[in-house]
This record gives sequence, C-alpha cells and structure tokens, in this order.
Amino acid sequence: MLAAELIDPMLPALKPTDLVGQALAWMEEHRVGQLVLTDQGEYRGIVSEELLMDVADEDLPLRDVMCLFEKTFVNEDQHLLEVISLVVQHQMDVIAVITEGREFSGTISVNELLKKFAQELGVQEAGAILILNMNERDYSLTEISRLIETNNVKIISSYFASAAYGMPDRSRLTLKLNRRDITSVISTLERFGYHIEAAFANAPVESIDQDRLDSLLRYLNT
Repeated sequence: MLAAELIDPMLPALKPTDLVGQALAWMEEHRVGQLVLTDQGEYRGIVSEELLMDVADEDLPLRDVMCLFEKTFVNEDQHLLEVISLVVQHQMDVIAVITEGREFSGTISVNELLKKFAQELGVQEAGAILILNMNERDYSLTEISRLIETNNVKIISSYFASAAYGMPDRSRLTLKLNRRDITSVISTLERFGYHIEAAFANAPVESIDQDRLDSLLRYLNT
C-alpha cells in the first residue's frame, strides 16, 4: 500500500491566512494534534496544537506562527512501511503527501495509518500468533514456512526483529497464522530445534505453559 492510497480526504489543510482559533477548532473536530499548512498548493509544514495553545491571540493568522517539519513529508509512491518509519521517528500525528512536482497531495492521519498497517498484517484475521526466539544466522523464513505448511497451516504475516548488538541469539520472529489450533505446528518446529518463546491462540496449546501465554499478552500490550 502506497502513501497516495493512505490519504484521509476528511482532514483539512490549513492556509497562512487561517486564524489560530480556527485551526484549534478544526484539530478538536478531527481529533488530531497537528494539521498540515499549505500555501497556494505548496507544503509549508505542520501546525501543532501544543504550540497554538501558547499563542495569546486566537485571531493571529497562522503565517505568524511557527511551523514544524517543513522538510518532513512523503511522496505519493512511498510504501506504507516507509511512512510508518518516518512518523515514528518524528512522533507525528499527521504527515503530508506530495506529488512528483512537489505539490501538496493530501494528509495521512497516523491513527488511520496504524489501522491500515494492522489490516496489512492480518491482525484482525482469526488465527494464532507465534513468537520464535532464534540466532539471527538461523533465520530462514522459507524453511520455517515449509515446516509450518506441512501441518496445513499458512503464515498470514511475519515480522523479524534483529537482536541488540552482541546478542545474536535473541532475535525474534513473530508469525500470524491462519489457524487457531497450532499444537501440531509447535511440535514440528520444536522437533527441528526452534525455540518457541510464546504462543497465543483461542484453542488450547498443550505444549506451551501459561507463563508463556502470559508473557505474550504482556509483549502485545507494550
């Protein structure tokens, strides 16, 4: 999914002639802490509710208010993961999308962005979540997928997190599977030497104790 497909058409773009009070009202209406500022179709930056609240005169035009992230935006053809990386890095509520010609195209809401990301990962699909702990050199999604599919189970999505420097054996692979009952999958993976750190499924998983299930719930809630 590309940035152009993530634009929220309901989010307004502010203009330099708009007033501080009007900008605050729109932020409250759309439940965002930031809005994009444009000038004759060109992106100028992000206006922040936090900064506007410190402005004494609500009738002051936005041209006289400091903007943030003047050089932080995404192009229409950038991937969802690139967009997420940028907004997390800068802790943004919204991000501007621009065209090849550097014209403002629209605004992405981070709340909607995360919903789309969850859909891409298959978070809302029924099925188990499995976390494997491994040495980075042993990571092969092709091999792991083959072992899982021998049990007539498929991987909906996966996420590999490299371990911190100096701890190569603490890498994690998180898998979302298309079935709830994954007891046979766990048995197969453990038979081939894979360490299951945690598992979560609506159906009972006999070879994973309650402590591991609890640790997964804590992991997902962090």
